Amino acid sequence: MVTSRRLRAFKRWMLSRGFEISDGLEFVDHPENGIAVRALYQLKEGDVVAKIPKDACLTVKTSGASQMIEHSGLDGKLGLAVALMYERSLGEKSPWAGYLQLLPHHECLPLMWTLNEVNELLSGTELHKTVQEDKALMYEDWKENILPILDFSPSKLNPKYFGVEEYFAARSLVASRAFEIDDYHGFGMVPLADLFNHKTDAEDVHFTSVSSNYESDSDDDDEDECVTDEELTKSSSMDEPELDPALTGKCSGGNLEPSSVVGDDPSMLEMIMIKDVSVGAEVFNTYGSMGNAALLHRYGFTEQDNPYDIVNIDLEMVLQWCSSLFSARYTRARVSFWRKLGYSACISQNSEYFEISSDGEPQFELLILLYIMLLPEDVYNKLDLSVSVAGNIHESSETSLSGDWNILTKKASNMSKESLLSIKVCDALLAVADIRESLYGLNSIEDDIEASGRFNCVGERKLFHSLVLRISERKILEKLRNYSAQPNRFGKRNSARKKMKSKKK
Repeated sequence: MVTSRRLRAFKRWMLSRGFEISDGLEFVDHPENGIAVRALYQLKEGDVVAKIPKDACLTVKTSGASQMIEHSGLDGKLGLAVALMYERSLGEKSPWAGYLQLLPHHECLPLMWTLNEVNELLSGTELHKTVQEDKALMYEDWKENILPILDFSPSKLNPKYFGVEEYFAARSLVASRAFEIDDYHGFGMVPLADLFNHKTDAEDVHFTSVSSNYESDSDDDDEDECVTDEELTKSSSMDEPELDPALTGKCSGGNLEPSSVVGDDPSMLEMIMIKDVSVGAEVFNTYGSMGNAALLHRYGFTEQDNPYDIVNIDLEMVLQWCSSLFSARYTRARVSFWRKLGYSACISQNSEYFEISSDGEPQFELLILLYIMLLPEDVYNKLDLSVSVAGNIHESSETSLSGDWNILTKKASNMSKESLLSIKVCDALLAVADIRESLYGLNSIEDDIEASGRFNCVGERKLFHSLVLRISERKILEKLRNYSAQPNRFGKRNSARKKMKSKKK
């Protein structure tokens, strides 16, 4: 295969900067799909396929704009975005010109979509509100941090490269390509490492670093430590907030054990094969265990049948269902009792929500809340009084309410969840699922599936990936409905909903 001009320029640049690259790696430049890395011959587990000098990484510390950025009090991903804009403004004079010419102007993240596209394509999804907030916060970042830099150094900076569009473009590249290198360099653009494509749960190559204080002010003399690529995680799209936990799930990512391979040179990064890859196969890295909302938000793509997908149901949505059946006073009292028992929802950006897992199973705390909402008034009053007197439900000696008592005090388990699935609770879950489903508009999931078949991930990237996200979320809501139609603890089924479901089919 003929190597493209930009890849040849990049290879020459890497050679000049001291990269060491295995001749078993082939870089394929596809005009539509971008660059991929393939194996020219069989790669073996444990092979070091690349060594990357840290000083060849573009960071706040290595950029020619380092002094200006630090004087302005900028750091993290915001500082890195300024460094990237500055080096781009230098053109061929930049020490990273051979690398920067390989990068797109921007990545196709929702951050870069127009507001009309965000509102049209992401409506109802986990990303809709998040991306709206991202765009507003990013614009404020530019006004508060970038414009003052232009005023401070007007003779050194070309305003053309520091406008709001250029800032958004730089932030999209930082969001999708930056790694945390070490304590001294912080976040940085890592040439070569960012060419390996992602595949969930299919990592072939491990990006590692020898931990070092390098030129930092610290006098600690720590031992070398190999950091996994999960710990050197690619950065999120915003400095504050970080990647919204509501998009990733509260238990996702970052729990891999450190690699046993430790390099000898703290000034180098290494890419090490963690399994065999046959000749001609693509070599994949992984960006972590993320659902499609997080992948689209951070990297601009989705995956079919992603096992880490989740759907969130806001507490406000549950209260909306409550208001259709009960008074506001009734609802407030039951929520207060739920909190008094020590339960709470997930919290992100001042919003409370419950997770629905990829298999449609609702968060335990949601089931408890619905169970409490539907307790008969006399049972609830006795429980509330007993807890108020005892100060702690676990200390109460109440025996006449032992059934409900045991249910409300058990921790999440299959047994305790099953005991919560009364017919009324199942009906409540179905009603809440319907409210969540209504956010997607009038088109059915079948309409979305049919539409997704007409587009591809290259020509209609935004439409295709937004449809994959919608479909994956709506499939989870279908699974939640199936979960809610299962037998309750008395062996009965919600026959009314079963009949309704069959009519829809």
